[in-house]
Amino acid sequence: QLQASGGGLVQAGDSLPLSCVASGRTFSMSVMGWFRQAPGKEREFVASIRGSGGSTYYADSVKGRFTISRDNAKNTVYLQMNSLKPEDTAVYYCAAGSGWGTSIRAYDYWGQGTLVTVSS
Repeated sequence: QLQASGGGLVQAGDSLPLSCVASGRTFSMSVMGWFRQAPGKEREFVASIRGSGGSTYYADSVKGRFTISRDNAKNTVYLQMNSLKPEDTAVYYCAAGSGWGTSIRAYDYWGQGTLVTVSS
């Protein structure tokens, strides 16, 4: 089970941290990812991190602005979002999986989502 939190209303240029707490004993072995879905659009990949935390991958649209990290001792994955833009407005979902990739199909478990709204 995944529980995402941290969403809210911010202005363009602001920063916002998201977190996602996972239950279960296999967290440290799972690839964790963040996806987002804007109104009327398909869910899209944002960032992912391997179980060890040694490898990360970002969508081009967020590269250099967002940072994914994890704390396996706390079963938590984070998404630090900086320099937010109105086009970052979406519901953000955390996901866990055993594969490595940007496809929704690579992830087996999903959180409920947290809404991020960026005003201009």
